[in-house]
Amino acid sequence: MIEFRVDEDAAGQRLDKFLRKKLAQVPVSHLFKMIRTKKVRVNGRRAQPEQPLQKGDLLSVRGDAEKLLSSPSAAAPRSLEPVELAVLFEDEWMMAVDKPSAMAVHPGSGITGGTLVDYVRDYLGPSATRNDFAASPAHRLDRETSGVILIAKRRPAMVHFTEMFTQGRARKQYVCMVKGRMPRDRGMVDLPLSEHQQTARSRAMHGTRIQHAVTRYRLLKQAGSSALLECTLETGRTHQIRRHLAAIGHPVAGDRRYGDFAFNREAKARWGLKRLFLHAESIEFPHPRDGRKMRVEAALPPELEDVIKRAALDSR
Repeated sequence: MIEFRVDEDAAGQRLDKFLRKKLAQVPVSHLFKMIRTKKVRVNGRRAQPEQPLQKGDLLSVRGDAEKLLSSPSAAAPRSLEPVELAVLFEDEWMMAVDKPSAMAVHPGSGITGGTLVDYVRDYLGPSATRNDFAASPAHRLDRETSGVILIAKRRPAMVHFTEMFTQGRARKQYVCMVKGRMPRDRGMVDLPLSEHQQTARSRAMHGTRIQHAVTRYRLLKQAGSSALLECTLETGRTHQIRRHLAAIGHPVAGDRRYGDFAFNREAKARWGLKRLFLHAESIEFPHPRDGRKMRVEAALPPELEDVIKRAALDSR
């Protein structure tokens, strides 16, 4: 039998995820079978895969300890191109970094080269992992979007950030360049969006899931056929700003998925825009340790500063 005591850093984690880290070499299907057949108990009681763990809980796992704890074969390390990580804030609980455009946040299908996860853990070195929790981004930015992103260095910080974003207690502000003349200086897009990552099977069984989504914008500068906006999210849906602005006829410049292709060609030819013009400028949030109000900002990248000067949108 193996026993694990839940410490502060593991508190709040689901049982199945805790076991997948502790028994990394055991197939996930076998872990669930062990839970289902009562070979895993929490404080002597039958356990459920999704139950949250509390500090001080005692997990007991019946089985051959030597086999369950045998070391998995080491994976080949990911080769990283030299990149200087732009750290905006750091303490023992968290980091805030300025992600460059074209860098994916997480590894995934079709992702080549280093991701933000890779560079953060390389930067932190041995301290990247603490009590089986590896430092991880607390939210996402599109691959082509640059700007502020928060990193949890401890599990309690990740729990805090997850609850914070779910409850809408963070204020994220973006800057973007869009097509067309804005009809007013301020506005709000209150337009429900279909769940972006819903599977085809789920849609067939349950229909398309619709999510509430609200984006507010403020006009910073209008110049001819383009405008510079400041956008604030009240909800955090996938591609929300890009989808909302495209829906009201003002797609983001350089957006190859939802944008206007003719306008993108014009922006590249006239102003030298070679990427999506969307930048996460700032985020306000309560600190995971003591709840104090934090604000972290990331300056507009030089390539975007150059575009707004060439497009006569630089009087901010």
